[in-house]
Amino acid sequence: MPLILGIETSCDETGAGLVRDGVLLGDALASSMDEHARFGGVVPEIAARAHLEALPSIVRAAFDRAGVGFADVDAVAVTAGPGLSTAVQVGLAAGKAYALALGVPLYGVHHLAGHAAVDVLDHGPLPQRCVALIVSGGHTSLLVLNDLVRDEIVHLGDTCDDAAGEAFDKVARLLGLPYPGGPAIDRAARDGDPRAIAFPRPLTGPRDAAYGFSFSGLKTAVARWVERHDGPLPVADVAASFQEAVADTLSRKAVAACRAHQADTLLMVGGVAANSRVRALTAQRCAEAGITLRVPAPRLCTDNGAMIAAVGDLLVRAGLPPSPLDIGMQPVVTLTRALIS
Repeated sequence: MPLILGIETSCDETGAGLVRDGVLLGDALASSMDEHARFGGVVPEIAARAHLEALPSIVRAAFDRAGVGFADVDAVAVTAGPGLSTAVQVGLAAGKAYALALGVPLYGVHHLAGHAAVDVLDHGPLPQRCVALIVSGGHTSLLVLNDLVRDEIVHLGDTCDDAAGEAFDKVARLLGLPYPGGPAIDRAARDGDPRAIAFPRPLTGPRDAAYGFSFSGLKTAVARWVERHDGPLPVADVAASFQEAVADTLSRKAVAACRAHQADTLLMVGGVAANSRVRALTAQRCAEAGITLRVPAPRLCTDNGAMIAAVGDLLVRAGLPPSPLDIGMQPVVTLTRALIS
């Protein structure tokens, strides 16, 4: 079976992974997160320089862990978009170089398709039809997936402003919690009461878009509450109440989408899928509705090279033609196909 090298550099993680026939043989990951923390968010040029420095050693580490060599590689898959333009360009250039040097085909893939494909490494092949909830720092989308790499991907709804992960980062900053905000709020919320503050559930009214998302207003509601509060700030209660609002909104819309589109499986992926309350409430509601919930292990939810190798593995096994070597990076591209050509 073909061995696929996957490379991911869309944001601040430098990842490489090696997958064969749906099995992850080895991967490695480096993050420049600490270099961005003092800015409260990712700085593209810093991320790009970090990718340049880390990528050769990360690829080598993935090969060492997999126990294979460069000569064993049958194809290279690399994120071609979306993402930070300078960061994506570093990985795409590296992917082209490896493909050209090894004489193997190159597959430029959509970053979000990688998030969906990575669950195959944990739970086996995806069902013939499912609803996917992608929740990350820059994306929040509800999709209908048939064959992930052969069929067109149907968008039910997307965020019209802040993505869920972006809202976590901004609310964490309001509460004086460190970057990245998702893990920090998750930790703080453990000691809080999720019912302490009735924050709004955005776009859940009868006239709102059934599968659309908007987290900018929720972030603003938290900011206004913090501004009005007298005395010591109850950080744990604010964190828990905000987190509950996000989890409630995401899980409610995802289960409704499964019911409306006759899908008995919900696939939840992306960095926010690692949040403990989002996972727990979605699992509870899926169980009540008779829906199978598939969520990758937390380490595979965030950006990584294994997910890009996973979607590349699916593309190669499906017999799809590779991308041309002059493929350009696309920092903004809607997910309609797994392969960017």
